Amino acid sequence: MRSEPEHVPGRAAERVVIDPEGPLLMEGPVEIRLPDGSTAYSDRFMVAVCTCRRSRRYPWCDTSHRRRTRGETDRTRGED
Repeated sequence: MRSEPEHVPGRAAERVVIDPEGPLLMEGPVEIRLPDGSTAYSDRFMVAVCTCRRSRRYPWCDTSHRRRTRGETDRTRGED
């Protein structure tokens, strides 16, 4: 596997940030081809792409990967 990026002349490199405990962060705009053949598009400057497949807005992350710990309530989380 190469550690240095492969540059394509005339094309700007896109930045992708991989977070093992969260979504894939990509500089936008992005177009994503889904398994069913449809296309999802976002023109935001930074896009969070779901990697856990729990999102209700898939392929976009809705933070469903965050889980409450056992015994945690809204009060202990500071959300009255």
